[in-house]
Amino acid sequence: MLLSEIATRLGCTVAGESDPDIISLSGMEQATTGQLTFLANPKYAHKVKDSQASAIIAAQASAFLPTLISSNPYLDFARTLELFYQPPKLASGISPQAFISPSATIGEGASIAPFCFVGAGVSIGKNATLHPHAVVYAGAQIGDDFLAHSHSVVREFCRIGNRVILQNHVVIGGDGFGFAKRADGTHHKIVQSGITVIEDDVEIQSLTNIDRATMGESRVERGAKIDSLVQVGHACVVGEDNIICSQVGLAGSTILKKSVLLAGQVGVSGHLTIHDNAVVYAQSGVGHDVEKGTIVSGSPAFDFREWRRAVTAFPKLGEMVRTLRDLESRLKILEEGTPNHEQ
Repeated sequence: MLLSEIATRLGCTVAGESDPDIISLSGMEQATTGQLTFLANPKYAHKVKDSQASAIIAAQASAFLPTLISSNPYLDFARTLELFYQPPKLASGISPQAFISPSATIGEGASIAPFCFVGAGVSIGKNATLHPHAVVYAGAQIGDDFLAHSHSVVREFCRIGNRVILQNHVVIGGDGFGFAKRADGTHHKIVQSGITVIEDDVEIQSLTNIDRATMGESRVERGAKIDSLVQVGHACVVGEDNIICSQVGLAGSTILKKSVLLAGQVGVSGHLTIHDNAVVYAQSGVGHDVEKGTIVSGSPAFDFREWRRAVTAFPKLGEMVRTLRDLESRLKILEEGTPNHEQ
C-alpha cells in the first residue's frame, strides 16, 4: 500500500518528496526497506536518521524519511497495523461439535467452534465468536460482538455487554474467596450468590479472574482494559477506562474510579477507594484511599515524590546508622569530659 493510501485511510497528510510502497510495519531500530515505523516519544528523535525504514509516522515532518503527519503517532501506528494484519477468523456458523443448550439464544452472525459449551437459558447477541473450549454457564447474558478465546469461561448468571474480548483462560464470575471459621478452626464455604457484570468495550487478557460477589455484584465498567494474571476480588468495581497491568491483585470491595492506572504487581488491601485519574506505580501496596489525580508508590504506598527521595536514601541507611553511632559516641565523650560549672 502506498504511503499516500495509508494517509487517506487514516485521515492524515504526507510530507516528503517520495511516496514509498509499504509492505509491513516495524519498530524504528528493526525496520528495513518497505516498512513503516513511528516516532511517538520526541526523546528518540535522534534515532530517525539511522533508521532503514521507508517512511515514518510522526507529529512533524522528518528531514530523513517521508512522513505521515499525525497528531497521535502511536494511535495511528496502531490503526495502520489493522490495515496490514488480520487474525485468522473462524468459519461462520455453529459447529456440530459444539454443545448449545436448546434453551439458549444465539444471535445472527455467530461463529462457534468445536467443543464449545453454551448452557441453559444463555443469551448471546449478534456476531459472537467462541473459539474451541470456550464455556458459558447457564443463565449468562452476553451482548453483541462478543469474542471468547479458547478456555475462557463465563460463569452462571453473569452479564456481559457489547464488544467484550476475553483472552485465553479468563474466568468471569468464579467464586469469591469467602469462608467463615468454625469454633474448631475449620472453614465453612460462604455461598457466592452474586454475579459479575462486564460493561461494553472491555478487554481482559489471559489468565485473569474477575470473581463474583458474595451478594450483589462485582463490576468492570465501560472501556476498562485488564492485563494478564490479574485477580479482581469479590464485590470490586473497576472503573471506566482503567488500565490494570499484569499481576495486580485487588482484595474484595476495592473501588477504582474513572481512568485509574495500576502498574504491574500492585496490591490493594480492599474496602477502599482509588479515585479518578490516580496512578499507582509498580509493586506498590495500597492500604488506604488514594485521592483524585495523585501518584503514589511504595509499600505502603505514599506520594511518589517522597518515595523517590526515600529510595535514594535507602541504600545509604547502613552508612547513616554507622555515622550516627559514631557521632553519639563522640558526643558522649565530650559530655563526660566537660566540667559541670553549675555545681
